[in-house]
Amino acid sequence: MLRVSRPRGWLRDLEPGILAGVAGLVAFSLAAIASASCSMNPDDRFFFVRRQLLWLLVAVAAAAVVRVVDYRVLVAWAGPLYLLNLALLGAVALVGREAQGAQRWIPLGSFAFQPSELAKLIVIITLAAHLGRREAPLRGLREAAPYVLHVSLPMLMILLQPDLGTSLVLGAVLLGMLYAAGVPGARLVGAVVAGLVLVAAAVWAHLAWGFPLPLREYQLNRLLVFLQPGRDPLGAGYHLLQSKIAIGSGDFWGKGLFYGTQNQLNFLPNRHTDFIFSVIAEELGFAGGIAVLGLYCYVVYRIARVARVAADLRGGLICVGVAAMLSFHVLVNVGMTMGIMPVTGIPLPFVSYGGTALVSSMMAVGLVLNVYGRRHRIRF
Repeated sequence: MLRVSRPRGWLRDLEPGILAGVAGLVAFSLAAIASASCSMNPDDRFFFVRRQLLWLLVAVAAAAVVRVVDYRVLVAWAGPLYLLNLALLGAVALVGREAQGAQRWIPLGSFAFQPSELAKLIVIITLAAHLGRREAPLRGLREAAPYVLHVSLPMLMILLQPDLGTSLVLGAVLLGMLYAAGVPGARLVGAVVAGLVLVAAAVWAHLAWGFPLPLREYQLNRLLVFLQPGRDPLGAGYHLLQSKIAIGSGDFWGKGLFYGTQNQLNFLPNRHTDFIFSVIAEELGFAGGIAVLGLYCYVVYRIARVARVAADLRGGLICVGVAAMLSFHVLVNVGMTMGIMPVTGIPLPFVSYGGTALVSSMMAVGLVLNVYGRRHRIRF
């Protein structure tokens, strides 16, 4: 039976810093989406803004539900949740809709649901349940093998959609939670470096001898453009080139909302989704970009504080997983717009246009608020 908080209790125990930070990011989001999408539909300039507002209502409702249901109940149902996750990811291959070379969405009437977004939350909950069964901290990578296996299966299923970006997010969540569970940071860094060397060797073997890779041609081209920025400026490198022009032309204060040339003249592709930060940097300048990044840092900092005061290990691990997920999203998305990360299609949490991504990010915040509201071991 699901346990819920009394209304007065959960309203009193909302973490104000996290809510304020997320509200600020949503405000930036609506302003940037309005500017980025106004020329995309001349007959209805604010179509995407209204649609995002509708998704925002759904996201807030979903976050409220996640906040109310005791996270310890979710942890107790980790096994069925894990199987549900695999079933939803498997359903994508059977009834999923293909768009932009990837099959990631399940159509639901006029909307589409992306199971890989929900998969991130389920992996955080189920991995926290799995790690929380240990009585002693993890001491090395050998002890971490069962937990790596726990994440590897959904990670592989997402990679085959193909969705390289989201699969890497699961990897970041795994690393963050293993570190919180006791694995020394030096060993995790060593594992990441070894992984990067293997990836580089695999790409080289593919180019030299045709070694098979679980990547589409456009994904491989994005990696090559990252390594050689001047490669294919009118093709695979076009997104990155236009993004860097937009960010560089914003100067300190920006050109003003609705006045960015790369944005308004349609030079910048995917400007309301993956490259929304480029719009912010062009039209609100360095100051606007720093304000957005500052809000992210503040939200992650407040989540880390909740992890420290959690009533049990599982609650703390859930917060660490959410912090790792959000941090990796921001690092990769902002990095790819500047050319210091490969283009992977990872959205900017709370800011990029997109319903499923917004709902999953809000539900992640709901999970953290859930842990915060039950931070006391004994309550009257």
